[in-house]
Amino acid sequence: MSLDWIYYAISWILLQWHALWDSIGVPVDRVLGTNWAWILAIVFLVVTLRVILFPVFVKQIKSQRAMQALQPKVKELQEKHKGDRETLQKEMMELYRTEKANPLMGCLPMFLQIPVFLGLFHVLRRLSPDNNLKTLYGWSAEQFDSATHASLFTAPIAGHFSSSAAELARLGTGSSTVTVKIIAGVLVLIMMATTYLTSRQMILKTGWAEDPQQKMIQRLMLYGIPASLLISGALFPIGVVIYWVTNNLFSLAQQQWVLRKFPPPPMANAKPGSSARPAGSSGKSGSNPVQPAPRGLFGRKQAQPEPQTPVVDTKALAPKPGAKPANPKKGSRPANKPKG
Repeated sequence: MSLDWIYYAISWILLQWHALWDSIGVPVDRVLGTNWAWILAIVFLVVTLRVILFPVFVKQIKSQRAMQALQPKVKELQEKHKGDRETLQKEMMELYRTEKANPLMGCLPMFLQIPVFLGLFHVLRRLSPDNNLKTLYGWSAEQFDSATHASLFTAPIAGHFSSSAAELARLGTGSSTVTVKIIAGVLVLIMMATTYLTSRQMILKTGWAEDPQQKMIQRLMLYGIPASLLISGALFPIGVVIYWVTNNLFSLAQQQWVLRKFPPPPMANAKPGSSARPAGSSGKSGSNPVQPAPRGLFGRKQAQPEPQTPVVDTKALAPKPGAKPANPKKGSRPANKPKG
């Protein structure tokens, strides 16, 4: 299957943003060793794609909430079919089908961005003065030459951590291999850190899954992917690393906004047997015991607990010392009837 349509789409978005920044006066020539028009074009390529994928991202959050709501039933099935993995998987698939929950929806936004990443990787790897197909994928020869010599603090966006001195000389940015390794290395470390923080933010807000398969996916996203970037990141063009870092920063801000607008269900992260307090309670004696009604899935109000019967203070109702006891019988008869 040809991926040319992806290369054309990525190139078109990239070139449109570059033309926009060029038209409003963003310097095309290097300032501080940086071609800002091309750097901003990569940054706003991320913005464009994340706006397009925003509805999918909201569906991801809703799917994760639905999976959380099913966790008690999943736990019951695990206890019921302990030791029978095949039956357990069948029962869980039936549960997901009945409740219309998709456990793979949580990874859908990431899967949809893989073709974009591969497309940008391919487009930037083509940037070389020796390339005779400069006008491929809708580029003009002038645009191709400009992007070939684009740089970030003298490090070419088409270069990478492992670029040789001969490769850097052909790109013509005047950067040394040491400078490129420092800039690329710092960007790769930022890429790893932001990838980890993005996954950690989501897991802390939604909690660890009870399903072993889902939990394995969460661990892979939290630890496996950032660790793999330490090796693969050395082969990524600097422009691709800029894209990845920008995408992670956008994800952190977007997730924070969505998770505030659609908060997780109360007690979703509480461990069994723990006494988690509602948000806002201080836990001190003397604080106001009346709390606002907690909100459930997507802001719906949950039913408030029934008011408890007030405790009667028996000491306050007891007769005082020396007081004459009241006679419950013959209540209508006067206490001291005068004689004659």
